[in-house]
Amino acid sequence: MLVTPAQAGVPLPAGVTLEKGGYVYIMADRYRGALYIGVTADIAARTVQHRAGKGGSFTARYDLTRLVSVEHHDDIEDAIAREKAMKKWNRAWKIRRIEEQNPDWDDLFETLNM
Repeated sequence: MLVTPAQAGVPLPAGVTLEKGGYVYIMADRYRGALYIGVTADIAARTVQHRAGKGGSFTARYDLTRLVSVEHHDDIEDAIAREKAMKKWNRAWKIRRIEEQNPDWDDLFETLNM
């Protein structure tokens, strides 16, 4: 069950707006640490779930709470296809993708402005 940030008691950062479609995202625990690739229609709510340990057993087990990459797609089906493709990538490709967008592996949740 998806939970909105408001339902989880976590307000969105000031100025954050969300676009329609879907998002492919990568969560990490630290710089070049464990990685998880996912897809969602609501990136803010999904990130809140991961931070609360309710995003899935893998992300909870490895404490993957840092949003390090976000990619928006106009159509959720395109986002799903991209996620499936990215999950087949080797680790070096995933790291290169993150560092193209976010070289310092900053947590992007506070900067969501889509």
